[in-house]
Amino acid sequence: MPRFDSTLVWFRRDLRSFDHAALHDALTHSRTVYCAFIYDRAILDRLPRADRRVEFIHDSIAELDAELRRMGGALIVRHAVAESEIVALAAQLGVDAVCVNRDYEPQAIARDAAVATAIEAAGGQFLAFKDQVIFEKEEVLTLAAKPFTVFTPYKNAWLKKLQTTPYPGQDDYYLKSYPIDPHRANFALPPDAVALHLPTLAELGFETTNLSRLQIPTGMSGGAALLDAFVPRMAGYHDTRNFPSVKGPSYLSVHLRFGTVSIRALVRRAVEALRSGEGAAADGTEGVSTWLSELIWRDFYFMILDHNPHVVGGAFKPDYDQIEWESGDTAEALFAAWCEGRTGYPLVDAAMAQINQTGYMHNRLRMVAACFLIKDLGIDWRWGERYFAEKLNDFDLSANNGGWQWASSSGCDAQPYFRIFNPITQSEKFDADGKFIRRYLPQLAKLTGKQIHAPWLQPANVLKQAGVVLGKDYPQPVVQHDEARKRTLERYAVVKKTAGVA
Repeated sequence: MPRFDSTLVWFRRDLRSFDHAALHDALTHSRTVYCAFIYDRAILDRLPRADRRVEFIHDSIAELDAELRRMGGALIVRHAVAESEIVALAAQLGVDAVCVNRDYEPQAIARDAAVATAIEAAGGQFLAFKDQVIFEKEEVLTLAAKPFTVFTPYKNAWLKKLQTTPYPGQDDYYLKSYPIDPHRANFALPPDAVALHLPTLAELGFETTNLSRLQIPTGMSGGAALLDAFVPRMAGYHDTRNFPSVKGPSYLSVHLRFGTVSIRALVRRAVEALRSGEGAAADGTEGVSTWLSELIWRDFYFMILDHNPHVVGGAFKPDYDQIEWESGDTAEALFAAWCEGRTGYPLVDAAMAQINQTGYMHNRLRMVAACFLIKDLGIDWRWGERYFAEKLNDFDLSANNGGWQWASSSGCDAQPYFRIFNPITQSEKFDADGKFIRRYLPQLAKLTGKQIHAPWLQPANVLKQAGVVLGKDYPQPVVQHDEARKRTLERYAVVKKTAGVA
């Protein structure tokens, strides 16, 4: 027998109608299920008026609503402060429970606690489910029952737990799907008093972006198409993922961020490929294993944020907050040059052009750009973290924070502070022929693959023949890397003992 007469499922970062934990539970334990999404003004009001993420959500919501209607329901959409609106909507519908998939960001945790208190005070229940990760909270711990702070042992423990079967006969228990369509009879349309209306972008106060021109596929269908396109490339992922001019990544990060794909489905796909040897390259299944590791990194950073909320705004290793960063007008000018792709280092500038024009940045370039800002320019990593948070289509607090703290050496399992990327050698190694640089810096297009990585080192006749006037067509370097490296080592001397270096 159902536990509830009626339930409201509140969609947040899980914009799909399949393999959905909260929706599955509601449908299997309620006679009547309503669905809602709130364009949360507490979040949206702070965003720029032309934001690709809002347009991505808007398109995905339309597809989700169409699928729910196909199954007999519909999506109630509101533009309001979610914390109060969802409570009001639950009261208006007279539901016994509100079901959600759990969120791990500090602000979301506080929001959900306030909503739960209000729902329970009114006599209802607030139920949260694990859906956007494979393992959460205390599910993967060290032998001392402590959260991990180093990735490789966490990964090994994660894989070991994945292989366990807590219930007899339930292989792949942690990757089980949560079917929706077989339970569609319990979907319901809201009463007439509850209006059904999908607001336009303009009604939300936002403008159309270049999302469609960039051919970024949205919604569940977009996520499925990207996965299908990636599967044949999966075996070579370990080789191709580091080269920004090569179609190596899955490009699924924005779909993972908004839940238009299921993390369980992606891990199942990788595990199945490993078991069957499907698509194995000559060196075995290294590509599949590498991609699976990237998915595990995602769980790792969610876990770190959940157990260490102080990383929002502060270093994971508090001693690193002692570092004195550049400040004043100098810092502002250097930061502006970095943001606008005017550092004089082509790979860095091309990476910044990519994020500014598309909202995407290749993962290798995220590391290069971040390390350059922190260790060449001496700028506080939090400045870069905030910039990426504003620009990235796939912005996710846990991964963005983890990546920036890795680059600044202040995070868990971070690169040592004395390991400082050389932007020239990174360019020569990962964009050897300059194909990526030429795409985003066409003013350097006539320089050869060997010349394009450091234009200021080229003879005057070479620059003249390529039509490049430094300081006019392309900037001189804002810093000299070797000198900047020395300053960084001095800057980090305050944490030398903490870092375990004599």
